Amino acid sequence: MAESPSNPSQPITTPDPLITEPEIVSPIEPDTALTPHPPPGRRAAATFIFFTVTLDMLALGMIAPVLPRLIEGFLHGDTSSAARMLGLFGTVFAAMQFFFSPILGSLSDRFGRRPVVLLSNFGLGFDYLLMAWAPALSWLFVGRVISGLTASSIPTAMAYMADVTPRERRAAAFGMLNAAFGIGFVLGPAMGGLLGNINPRLPFWVAGLLSLINGLYGLFVLPESLALTNRSPFSWARANPVGSLNLLKRGGMLAVSGVLLLGYIAQQSLMNVYVIYADYRYHWTDRTVGFSLATIGVFTAIYGALLVKRVVAKIGERGAITLGLIGGAIGYSMFGFSKTGLLFWLGIPLLNLMSFTWPSAQSVLSRKTSPSEQGQLQGAINSLRGIAGLIGPGFFTYVFSKSIGANAIVSIPGTPFYVAAAMLLIALALAQSATRPSPSKN
Repeated sequence: MAESPSNPSQPITTPDPLITEPEIVSPIEPDTALTPHPPPGRRAAATFIFFTVTLDMLALGMIAPVLPRLIEGFLHGDTSSAARMLGLFGTVFAAMQFFFSPILGSLSDRFGRRPVVLLSNFGLGFDYLLMAWAPALSWLFVGRVISGLTASSIPTAMAYMADVTPRERRAAAFGMLNAAFGIGFVLGPAMGGLLGNINPRLPFWVAGLLSLINGLYGLFVLPESLALTNRSPFSWARANPVGSLNLLKRGGMLAVSGVLLLGYIAQQSLMNVYVIYADYRYHWTDRTVGFSLATIGVFTAIYGALLVKRVVAKIGERGAITLGLIGGAIGYSMFGFSKTGLLFWLGIPLLNLMSFTWPSAQSVLSRKTSPSEQGQLQGAINSLRGIAGLIGPGFFTYVFSKSIGANAIVSIPGTPFYVAAAMLLIALALAQSATRPSPSKN
């Protein structure tokens, strides 16, 4: 989106490298969508969006180590029933993401990003407090359902960044938000583990308070980003998951969406097999597993915050997608092949090259979508994550179960990671086709 000419009557300021000024709309004076000069606080707004995503991931990470213990406590120590219930909690959370991400995204296209982001912050905060208080398992389940809904604000945060970032810089902006994912992934479980040792409910209290404080902060610093002229009517036909995914059928978008979906499903091998695989094959302690997961998060943050912008500027979005998919396939293959922990550790920085793929693919899709549909687009992308969350856990745990033991179909413990690598190679073929430059017309 082209930048408006500067107003000579305004003092000269140094532009933010990611944020383009004219599209931020003041929450007090909506008509400023038509003014060419940047309102104050635009950097604070971008920082707020970054911290919103970080805190959302931090909160999810904080409760991850203690949720199983809390469920098991309600079931009087019945580990088998707790495992089944934990699986149900995870499935319901993914289903809520799948159904409500496009709804919230479409609502943000109609009413603006600011109210959706703030309401989600407050909703998530009160929900974690509800889960902290929950006197019975049924209350905890209701809280998990609500958290799946309110955590669907992330697509709106992505759409906010698309609103305020020039098209050629969106990969870098999305890379920063992916860095926020990495930071939350590193700090969340560590904080949750420490607080959970004091009281299993304490991480929920802290997560809730952090979300509420962030929402209060946003009331003062977050302006609206979507101009009134770029808003679109709300439609259930577009807001439902199937309707939102129809947006991805446009020219060139379907194949890029396939790249993201295959990548998200492959990522489920880490989320669902990683810990049990490391225990089975390397006999790692909880401390070693936690440290290795933290290392993955650190590389995600470093790549997203420091390298995505430079890599995309050097080799373009197509090159960044290709680099990430090749690195990811090699990394997963190293995980599967490694008979000792050493090769596994060496595969982590290669696997994390996928940090270049996610924002670059999102940027390609964003550039093919009008400003009035950015919320719907990001909701559709998050629905792809929801689909992966519904498919991946059962699929990869089944593959692993059939790769070990006396009843193994193929006695290769690393099979789930080889399957993930194969998915990325298929995604690579799709990406090469979808992002091939159009022949120049003479």
